[in-house]
Amino acid sequence: MKSFDIGCCLDGIYSRYPEAERKPVIGLTGNYADGEARLVERYYKSVAEAGGVPVVIPPLADTDAIINTLDRIDGLVLTGGGDVNPLWTGEEPSPRLHSINRERDKAELLTVRLAYNRQLPMLGICRGIQVLTAALDGEVEQDIAEGMAAGRIGSAAGGNGALPMIKHSQDADRREPTHTVEINPESILFKLYGASKLAVNSIHHQAVRSPGRRFNVSATAPDGVIEAVESAEYKPVMGVQWHPEWLADSGPTLFKWLVGEAATFAKAKDVHRRVLTLDTHCDTPMFFPQGVHFDQRDPRILVDLHKMDDGRQDAVTMAAYLPQPKPGERFRDKVEPAFDSPKAYADYIFDTLEGIADVNSDSLAIAQTPAELYANKRAGRHSIMFGIENGLAIEHDLANVEHFARRGVVYITLCHNGDNDICDSARGSSTHGGVSAFGAEVIREMNRQGVMVDLSHASEKSFYDALDISKTPIVCSHSDCKALCDVPRNLTDDQLRALAAKGGVAHMTLYHGFLRNDEQEATVLDAIAHLEHAIRIMGIEHVGIGTDFDGDGGIRGFADSSEMLSFTMHLLRRRYSEDDIARIWGGNWLRVMAEVQDAKDKTDIQI
Repeated sequence: MKSFDIGCCLDGIYSRYPEAERKPVIGLTGNYADGEARLVERYYKSVAEAGGVPVVIPPLADTDAIINTLDRIDGLVLTGGGDVNPLWTGEEPSPRLHSINRERDKAELLTVRLAYNRQLPMLGICRGIQVLTAALDGEVEQDIAEGMAAGRIGSAAGGNGALPMIKHSQDADRREPTHTVEINPESILFKLYGASKLAVNSIHHQAVRSPGRRFNVSATAPDGVIEAVESAEYKPVMGVQWHPEWLADSGPTLFKWLVGEAATFAKAKDVHRRVLTLDTHCDTPMFFPQGVHFDQRDPRILVDLHKMDDGRQDAVTMAAYLPQPKPGERFRDKVEPAFDSPKAYADYIFDTLEGIADVNSDSLAIAQTPAELYANKRAGRHSIMFGIENGLAIEHDLANVEHFARRGVVYITLCHNGDNDICDSARGSSTHGGVSAFGAEVIREMNRQGVMVDLSHASEKSFYDALDISKTPIVCSHSDCKALCDVPRNLTDDQLRALAAKGGVAHMTLYHGFLRNDEQEATVLDAIAHLEHAIRIMGIEHVGIGTDFDGDGGIRGFADSSEMLSFTMHLLRRRYSEDDIARIWGGNWLRVMAEVQDAKDKTDIQI
């Protein structure tokens, strides 16, 4: 009877601490039949064998249940089963359509959309690849033979309208490979298997017709039918048409990949829970006149409360962007709503932000100091800080520096795309030969008022002038590295060194034109390249991220605030420590902010 003594089973647990090691929790979508949620044992055993903790997610289309589940798991497996109802993708059912499962479709399509927003690692298996595709704007073919005959999928073999070369819906033992797939050498699959061909056990008659913009094809059958897709956005999301849970030799590889990515995701969540995450520049207020709703997931803007939640982002500096009028232009004709006064327009932006914070006071607050940022984080609130993009707001009156300091502005970008009365712009015409005499007074007054001097957009001569004039460290809130992308707005290596020598920081931005100046699309990998170049030149203590979201910032793989967590996963894969990630996500910036604010009224300056 010893084997039935529960006390003996507990001895090995109670004799150690902690009782169990932390493992990634992997949700598996359950099948549904005869009033029961079911799951074939090979799915959950494969997850456990790969080092994960399996939990079954029932097919329940309750959004509260789905969201609460997703917020507590680290990875997701979409399991096999019946076909996806084509009505969900806007198509009428084909006569060749096989069995569908109405209990699963809505629940799983919602789950995928919400998991995608939250950056969860996902593995779709058989039906799962079709759910991924249908949920994320791809196209599903209802029947392979029909799609081949119509020329919609595959490469029709043996003449016009020929049936597939291979049989995709097999009746062999599921542990037996029944055909091969060709693997894209640029894919994660190729890296995992180190081979261009893999024997698989596909058992399907629906297929992926088109993966859509969010996926790349990573494997095809000999007849051209898509057998695997993976994220085109550098995220750990993959779908395979075969059943790896039954393949003893190759199957564990995919489950180990998912569990490993889930472990990274879990660590990223832990990092974001402990460190303050700050984006130092976005232009979202430009969209307020369009009636956007900051407390809704609004597709017109890249930063809102939903996206900040999804990306586990604590804080953002929102800029009052003031376009620089060209000769003969009026400021009021360049902003909406129309204001004759740049100062009045900036105040309107800050009034609007304060109103948004008041309406959402349980989850959002205005912050001016590092201490307020940390207090808001502890209270579970996101923070907005105020910035001004273009010293045009000063209106040639030093008293306005104090006015904006009292309003809570933490930095002023001295200029924008065009020279103003403070300094020359990187895209100006050298009106002053650098910082003007009035500009020097503005910088000294900013020092006195505890407002950071931001030199993004400034010309190289203005940069060095300001560096000499300022008694406190300066910042570049959203700039990239000229060594990697030679455009006037970016910083040379000498500028980066000089900035670091004076204790300042440079925050890399996500505008594609500052990341690459060739015809290729800029991606998150380019942003990482600029960040790592700046680290090599300046040191880890002087870098960060200023996305320029809603001001043309946003790239594949880091397209909005929801993907901040995904960026942290990239840093973890590159073996950055938590301390270094904390520096990148705002720690360096807050050090400078504290120094500038502590120097308020203490700087010995003669005007």
